[in-house]
Amino acid sequence: MGRHIRAMNPRTLPLLLRTWLTIAVIDGIFASCLNAFAYGSTAARVWLGVASTVLGPSALQGGTRVVLIGLLMHLCVAFTWSAVFLTLATNWPALRRAISTPAGVLGVASLYGPAIWCVMSLAVIPLLTGRPPAFTVRWVIQLLAHIPFVALPIVTVVGRGLNTRQREAGVQVSGSIA
Repeated sequence: MGRHIRAMNPRTLPLLLRTWLTIAVIDGIFASCLNAFAYGSTAARVWLGVASTVLGPSALQGGTRVVLIGLLMHLCVAFTWSAVFLTLATNWPALRRAISTPAGVLGVASLYGPAIWCVMSLAVIPLLTGRPPAFTVRWVIQLLAHIPFVALPIVTVVGRGLNTRQREAGVQVSGSIA
């Protein structure tokens, strides 16, 4: 039964953890700052809003416990998108080649960030809340912000980690010995 399942490379888990924590921190800081400075609210309100997707609108009046639930949800989402990308990059040689250059990292992030936001805002959040997305300026800000504050850190950390691994193994990257 287990013959067709590849064993995880021992360096894959540390790369996943590094990617996950990087994105969780960068996106968390961005979301908190955006909410505080652009929308005149508090950082806690971001995490209450996240928690409200599963707990319902009453979560917006919650306290520290609900903020912590929102932060935990944020961590789970950051882990998921990090794991998805690492899995794609590990198993798709063309993607690994693409993220071996700075231009490739930026190009892939420019696609992956909006893809993440579209999946979250058009499928996951409506599924959890029962409400369709609202296409407002905030929606567009999130769409574009997912490039530098979500996808770019994921693609950069995974790209560096996989390319370092390839260089150490003496594997060609981008047509040359790296």
